[in-house]
Amino acid sequence: MLAAAPIYIALASLIYITLALRVIRQRYAAKAALGDAGDKELQKRIRAHGNFAEYAPLLMILLTVTELQGAPVWVCHLLGLAIVASRLGHAYFISQTPEPLSMRRLTMGTTFGLIALMATGLLAHAVF
Repeated sequence: MLAAAPIYIALASLIYITLALRVIRQRYAAKAALGDAGDKELQKRIRAHGNFAEYAPLLMILLTVTELQGAPVWVCHLLGLAIVASRLGHAYFISQTPEPLSMRRLTMGTTFGLIALMATGLLAHAVF
């Protein structure tokens, strides 16, 4: 039975909806049904939402399979918290003006590190 992954999947889903609503609100403000109409704020919101949509599903799959493979619940919670923090941080930092690139790099590095860590763990579990 899964104990940790459903919590972080639910949190990621709520973050996704929040980011989508931010895009929708800015689309109304910019009167942009499609594209970004050259609106810089809308461009940032679209990328924050899109970036989350690109990485969160893979992270959630890796977390779920890690838990299904028997990783301790505390490890799964630690991974889940790191995932939520890195994705929330990235969405926040990409939306700032001026954009703090060092923080954006940190959150992306954390995301890549989490993907690599879980993928390596799953490979090691499968092979050994």
